[in-house]
Amino acid sequence: MSKLKLIVGLGNPGAQYDATRHNAGAEWLKTIADQAQIPLALDPKFKGLLGRGTVLGVELRLLIPTTYMNRSGDSVGALARYYKIEPQEILVAYDEVAFAPGVVKLRHGGGDNGHNGVKSVSSGLGGKAEFYRLRIGVGHPGDKAQVVHYLTEQKPPLVERELIQSSLVWPDQLLCDVVHGRWQAAINALHGRGTERKPSGSSDNQAYKKDQQKAEHRIKERSENQDSPPSAQL
Repeated sequence: MSKLKLIVGLGNPGAQYDATRHNAGAEWLKTIADQAQIPLALDPKFKGLLGRGTVLGVELRLLIPTTYMNRSGDSVGALARYYKIEPQEILVAYDEVAFAPGVVKLRHGGGDNGHNGVKSVSSGLGGKAEFYRLRIGVGHPGDKAQVVHYLTEQKPPLVERELIQSSLVWPDQLLCDVVHGRWQAAINALHGRGTERKPSGSSDNQAYKKDQQKAEHRIKERSENQDSPPSAQL
C-alpha cells in the first residue's frame, strides 16, 4: 500500500473551456484543493497550476497542467522526474465518455481508451502506465463524429452538470482512503455510489433517465428556495 504523492486534474487552459466536459478532471482537482485549503499557483517550470499541502494526513502535490490536453504529459512528466515520484504514486483525474454523467470509477493502469490526455501522461512518464486513474463520467453524444465538439465546445445542460458536480463531491472517508492508498476500500465505496451505464445518448437508459429526474427535482427545489423570502483541445 503506497500513499499518493501527486494528484493531477486534466483539462484545457483558457476561459473558453471552463465548464466543458473535457475539463471535468481539472474541476475535481480544484474541488480537492478548496476542500484542503491548498492554493494553486502557476509554476512555469512545470507548465501547470501547482499546490502543495496536506490532505487528510497525507502531504502531496496537486497539479493542473496549463498545456493543452494532448500535451499534459509535458507537465506531469517534468514534475514527476524532478521530485522522483513513481507512476503508482500518482492519481490522474479526467473525463470519461464511456460512463454516464454522475458515474465515477477508479482504475489502476491500463490503456488510454482513446483519451489523448492519458496517452500524453503515459508518454511523459516514459511510457509507464501504472498510475491510478479517476474516470469521471460525462456521457457520449451518440455519434463518434461529434465527440470533439461535445467535449471541448459544448457545455453540458444544467441537468447533466448537476450530475457531474454531485459526483465530484466526496465524503472525507472516501478521499482519505484514496490519498492513503487504500485502493480496494476506495473502489468499493466509490463504485457503490453508482453503476456503469450506457452513454447518455441511449434512449433506453432507464437509470440515466432516473438520474435526470432526480437532478431536475433538486434544481427545482433550489430555484423555489431562492425565490422564497429570506429564512482542449483533445
